[in-house]
Amino acid sequence: MELPELAILAREMSTEIVCRTVSEVEVENPKCLNMPLDEFQKTIKGRHVQSVECRGKWLFVGLDSDRTLLFNPGMGVDIIYFERGGTLPDRYHIKFVLDNATGFTVRVWWFCYLHLMHTTRLGEHKLTGCLGRSPLEKEFTLDHFKKLLAAKEGNIKSFMFDQKNIAGIGNVYIQDILFNAGLHPKRQINSITPTETEALFRSMIAILNHSIELGGLAYERDFYGNKGGYGREQFKIAYKSGEHCPNCDEIIQKIKTGSTSSYICPNCQPFDSYLPT
Repeated sequence: MELPELAILAREMSTEIVCRTVSEVEVENPKCLNMPLDEFQKTIKGRHVQSVECRGKWLFVGLDSDRTLLFNPGMGVDIIYFERGGTLPDRYHIKFVLDNATGFTVRVWWFCYLHLMHTTRLGEHKLTGCLGRSPLEKEFTLDHFKKLLAAKEGNIKSFMFDQKNIAGIGNVYIQDILFNAGLHPKRQINSITPTETEALFRSMIAILNHSIELGGLAYERDFYGNKGGYGREQFKIAYKSGEHCPNCDEIIQKIKTGSTSSYICPNCQPFDSYLPT
């Protein structure tokens, strides 16, 4: 899951669980917690849900008595709401029950983090304390983006992947974000022009917001179990190696970029342009 899907979950969860009280919690794998299971259950039961926010690839659930629940789904997750007396999924790893007998289950694809922190000490949390701003935050302006780039070195894909720089972008959305801006993923930051910087910023904001409008990725589910509408038809070059570029008809290539793969049009995103002049 990336930023659009978690933003949708945060919005829908806010509608259903804010102003409710946690009455019961089940956790199948306590290794995802930052404290013993019995301590976690004792501390969170009876807490009043005050807010649900998305910060990058994390959900921040604000509770009363200065507690915040931090959830990171890892490779993927199904967080599904259930109504009073409703049917639960056949398989899940975490279950929250609220005071009105509604709640939600969590089924993770691989591994997740479910950490309970004192709100006043969130900055000490090793995994979220240094998160950068999300492109969906109003403070994430073009000027903010320019300042981020000016202070960094290396290639543009690595920069945008680093959650300390920008929170929420992963290997799905980065493909078309870079393509729309005409930038090769290995393009060096110090060679990117002001015009290209603005194009990259506009591309990032447009793609993320368009996915949110369509309900997120087609293979992910929202809080009510509905799949998103942002899929292969919306992708321009992502995961389309061997097909024709929609802009110039060149063949899309799949290349290795560090520990991940990238999809590029060699004509629209020329490799030789990544070297600084």
